[in-house]
Amino acid sequence: MKFAILIIGAYLLGSIPFGLLIAAAHGKDLRSIGSGNIGATNLSRALGKKWAYLCFFLDAAKGLAPMLAATYIISSPPSIAQLFLALSVGCAAILGHIFPIYIKFRGGKGIATSFGVALGLWPYYTICAAAAFLIWVVVVLLWRYISLGSIVASVAFPLTLVLMIVLIQSWNFANLWPLLIAAVVIPIMVIVRHRGNIKRLIAGTESKILT
Repeated sequence: MKFAILIIGAYLLGSIPFGLLIAAAHGKDLRSIGSGNIGATNLSRALGKKWAYLCFFLDAAKGLAPMLAATYIISSPPSIAQLFLALSVGCAAILGHIFPIYIKFRGGKGIATSFGVALGLWPYYTICAAAAFLIWVVVVLLWRYISLGSIVASVAFPLTLVLMIVLIQSWNFANLWPLLIAAVVIPIMVIVRHRGNIKRLIAGTESKILT
């Protein structure tokens, strides 16, 4: 029952379109600006980096808060069933951001919320999320494409988890395989949401961030 409430709550929390609300508070409709996306990147085009940072923080918190609540409930080390339940909470938050009930299921791409979910699942996803974030920073600084950084970081996340399972003796694959499945499925979902960006990257028409 606790996890059922958490899953529903995570989806409803994930559905809150913070980027859209911040833009609306400034008299702008974010869906009619730039790419039309409701996330932090498009918000930066509309209102500047300060508000984009706030949006990213809030979108990440939508994933972090329910995942922390889920990990508080499960035992340590968690059973496979508990891992599935905790991951269900995280996925609900991400799906809420991508398909928000409040705005006709037309949401963002899920990067910030996925990052928050990963940070909340200590230690397995937290370490991988930190590594993926560093890779994101490097890619964005080198090539100035937010979308490229997000795609590369999404691919790096499951690869980092595999590496950690190999290197850390106490991380037994037999007990953690649900994490690996989710670590592959969630990035695929994020990359699919970036298919338009991928086409523009290939065509050389994707917008770079301002220096």
